[in-house]
Amino acid sequence: MKRSAFTAEHDQFRESVRDFLNRKVVPNVDSYAEKRLIEREVWREAGKQGILGLEVPETYGGGQANDYRFNAVATEELAAVSMALVSSFSIHFDIVTPYVVDLATEETKREWLPRMAEGEVVAAIGMTEPAGGSDLASLKTSAVRDGSDWILNGSKTFITNGYSADLVVVAARTDPQQRSRGISLFLVDSSLPGFERGRKLDKVGQPESDTAELFFDGLRLPAAAMLGEPETGFAAMMERLPQERLGTAVANIAHAKQILSETIDYVRNRKAFGRSIGSFQYNKFLLAELVTKIEVAQAFVDAAVTEHAESGLSPVDAAKAKWWSAHVQNEVLDHCVQLYGGYGYMREYRVARAWMDARVTKIWAGSNEIMKEIIGRDLAV
Repeated sequence: MKRSAFTAEHDQFRESVRDFLNRKVVPNVDSYAEKRLIEREVWREAGKQGILGLEVPETYGGGQANDYRFNAVATEELAAVSMALVSSFSIHFDIVTPYVVDLATEETKREWLPRMAEGEVVAAIGMTEPAGGSDLASLKTSAVRDGSDWILNGSKTFITNGYSADLVVVAARTDPQQRSRGISLFLVDSSLPGFERGRKLDKVGQPESDTAELFFDGLRLPAAAMLGEPETGFAAMMERLPQERLGTAVANIAHAKQILSETIDYVRNRKAFGRSIGSFQYNKFLLAELVTKIEVAQAFVDAAVTEHAESGLSPVDAAKAKWWSAHVQNEVLDHCVQLYGGYGYMREYRVARAWMDARVTKIWAGSNEIMKEIIGRDLAV
């Protein structure tokens, strides 16, 4: 089915991003997995391409597209190459940057946004803690006033870009008497004393993205490091989670669609019993189901992208897009592995790596169970 969410201008941007990836990233993507790190030169090249500045106003050196569909285009093309690549880059340009643009002081914006747009600074966001995942209101990391400064103590885990980040948005409790209403956000420079990184975490999939634990021990922050007003952090996170979940949905479908396309090529050429394995009725019917599921899910995600670009997506619809796309992706990729047979279980085949990379999408950005809880509450049952 022909997609109608994008214009010729978006298509031109897509070709530009695709060309950049084919020239600078695809030839080296295996080395990123070996090093468990996306090299800084790739970030700088992405900055030159305009990918990292889509949310940054021109005043601060960005492109300020003012159209979420450009974010979606970049996300799709990145996901088609590597799920780890899109998770690392989207954390930076699609999730962290809006916090800085919307909530930071003018001085802070001028200090950080140009370098974020250029790829000279890598950003991360610190929400998840060792003792709590989806329950953000229960976080233990604290920030206490000391004159005009704040003293930050605590830890975060499963932080994408955590091992290499220069800048981290950190959620901390500033009022211990409140749950969600006692949380504030801070922009933390990783070069400050008291900022420590744990080991690079050994994940099942997405080895290219550096995921780490972060520790804050008596870290002194100036008043300007606070994003927004005190005790408004939870509301700020809730306001921006729909975009994070939509970005995840866009990546999920783009990734699954690419691997399914490669699988169709494989079964067309792989022979068994004197004929291509794709020609067997069961496999043919299965592929028909998978292609249809991808296209139906794509239509819903495209509608969500358009709505978000025009007026903002509701948290409930973002939850629907996130959980369903993650479910469909994992189902499709599991079947793709099966169609490859024993080769599908070998890491040297991309389908195996994609299968491992995709599993976390049912967990991050709010687990699929939490997404269903959000949708269920809206039904008032």
